[in-house]
Amino acid sequence: MIRVVVVDDEELVRTGFRLILQAAGDIEVVATATGAQAVREISLLKPDVVLLDIRMPDVDGLTILRQLRGLTPPPVVAMLTTFDSDEYIATALRTGAAGFVLKDTGPEQLAQMVRTLAHGGVVLSPKVTRTVVDGYLGSGAGSKASEQVGLLSERERAVLVLIAEGLSNTEIGAQVHISVGTVKDHVSAILTKLRVGSRVQAALVAQRAGLLDATEEPR
Repeated sequence: MIRVVVVDDEELVRTGFRLILQAAGDIEVVATATGAQAVREISLLKPDVVLLDIRMPDVDGLTILRQLRGLTPPPVVAMLTTFDSDEYIATALRTGAAGFVLKDTGPEQLAQMVRTLAHGGVVLSPKVTRTVVDGYLGSGAGSKASEQVGLLSERERAVLVLIAEGLSNTEIGAQVHISVGTVKDHVSAILTKLRVGSRVQAALVAQRAGLLDATEEPR
């Protein structure tokens, strides 16, 4: 079972997410919490995944994220937001969030996103905008990202696309018919060549470089 904590100041959102995720069968929502309760609950329960509201009136979601990153080991955290252009998203990604999820995400997609997070993948809402990506990567992001991607081999670019699509190392290995160990080597090389520190950062470079645009047709 994938153990999840949902943190949101609205009871309706907490209850809705609990019902949706519990119905998935392989996901257990071990707690829901408001911002003020979040760190204590998560420290005690040690969930696999935390879905954390980015904006709450009592405690800012970014403040909670920073505190959660200090736990040993830190949980995988994805930010919940109502808007795909939320200006806080770029800061959250820099702070270590594994992605973000819009609150209007469909039930089946929400459950799959949680599975992706639990298995080491990244999640970026399909509605992610250029504004969000530009805010993360900075000015001149498109040309810079293209230059970075140009340093990768053909196989590394293929792996990068699968990282950006949220696949775990095991899933990437099955997709391109290589061992998990070889995937890990490719991921390490990709992060080094792109000069980024995490899979989600690499995924955003792929987004901005237009690699995902080329995969819109069915493979």
